[in-house]
This record gives sequence, C-alpha cells and structure tokens, in this order.
Amino acid sequence: MTPEQRLEIAVDIAQEAGQLIRKAREQQAFGHRFKDGQELVTDTDVEVDTLIGQRLENAFPGEARLSEELAPDQSELAETASLWVVDPIDGTVNFAHGLRHVAVSIGWIEGGTARAGVVHAPFLDETYTGLAGKGAWCNGERLQTSQTRQLTHCLVGTGFPQRRDSRLPLMRRLQAVLTHCQDVRRNGSAALDLCDVARGRLDAYYESVSPWDFAAGWLIAREAGARTGHLYPCPGGLPADLYGENLLVSNPQVHEMLGDLLRRADAGELDR
Repeated sequence: MTPEQRLEIAVDIAQEAGQLIRKAREQQAFGHRFKDGQELVTDTDVEVDTLIGQRLENAFPGEARLSEELAPDQSELAETASLWVVDPIDGTVNFAHGLRHVAVSIGWIEGGTARAGVVHAPFLDETYTGLAGKGAWCNGERLQTSQTRQLTHCLVGTGFPQRRDSRLPLMRRLQAVLTHCQDVRRNGSAALDLCDVARGRLDAYYESVSPWDFAAGWLIAREAGARTGHLYPCPGGLPADLYGENLLVSNPQVHEMLGDLLRRADAGELDR
C-alpha cells in the first residue's frame, strides 16, 4: 500500500474520530479522572482511542501502534518497521472545558521516519495532512511557513508539562521569548501548534512532549518548509521523529537564532 493510500485511510479514521468527539461534547456524556493525580483523562479519550485502534487494525493488521492510552516500550520503537503513533484527543483539558483547540493526531512512522500524518481539528473544521517529500495541506490548500526573519517579529507557540514541579525551570525560556520575541501563544494542543507553524500562523514552536503529541504535526510542519529539530542532541537508540524532548520547530530564517536564545536561557546567561 502506498503512503498516499495510507494517508487517505488515516484521514477517514481521524474524521470519524472527530465526529465521536463532537458528539460527546454536545451531549456532555463523558466522565473523567486524573492520571497520576494531575493529568486529565476523559472517557472519550479511551473511546476514541479504541475506535482508532480498531480501524487501524482492520486496515493494517498486525502493525504496531503507540498511543497515549496504549504505550509499548519506547526502547523498541527504533526497531519497529511500521508504527502508527496516535493521540486520540490532543488537548484533553481544552475538550473538557469546552474550548476549540482539540485535535485527533495520527502519524505513520516507517523505519523510524515520519512518512504520513493527519491532524484533524473537529471544532475548527480543519484537517491537516502531510506526506514525506510531497508537501502539506489544510483542507486541500497547500501550506507554507511564514517568512519572518527577526526574532522581535516572531509569534512563538509553547506549552507546559502537566507536572507543576516541572514548570519552574521553563520560566527562563518563557521570559527570554517574551523579552526578545513579539509574543507567546499557549493554545493547549501541541499538534495544532505545529500545524500553525506549517500554516504561518505561528513563526515557531518549542516544547517537550510525548511522541503521540507531535509525530503527525512534526511531519506536516516539515513538509510545509519548517525546520524541525531539537535544542540538544537526541540520545542514541530513539529516532529523532519520535523523540519529543526539547523540540524546536520554526521557519528556517529564525531557527538558529531562537535555538541559541533558548539554550542561553537554559544556561542562565540572560540573567547576568
């Protein structure tokens, strides 16, 4: 099966999942709990993950799947020939609170490299797609990153971890970006932040997230002309397209400057 055919099936699955999400929101027919005492999970997350899993298994029998609700040993991912990386609801807190930045994210990884991806935002009526080497689109419209060349003109997206004790070290980065860039946006969905970089709504995005949060959006941004990378070298044994720590995605013009700014903030150099 070609990557194009795989993407077509993934889009159909993501849009069906989106319908389930919209119905759950309309009916307010979902319970919720807190995983590890802090991370919100709703019944709809589990229902959507089950739907996507069943549809993927029917279409691609036996192929591995990594999702927020079903996470195999990530040390084995580098050796997986074909892997589906799924976030049934990226932006669960937004979903539970009635906000619109909610997405279904499905990425296909072959040999450790992202090959196809879809990010569907049911409350925004936007479906983003990307194919390795072929480009990226939103609702059929070709995407292209911004051309901003100065940090002072950059609108930057980011997010913060669920664990509150992990947020304090990130304040230096936030202060640096607020000081040297135009402004910051925190929309609550990494997948959609990446798609906003692809579309030129954001000039850059940085954060540390899980593979299912970024796999599809990372490819979409890259195929729209964004430079995708990490602030620090990736550890051996895990593909860059699945390593979510210290991501930096931006238009090519500002990537080096923003990366340098964030690393200097980490080192405390901007405090002197």
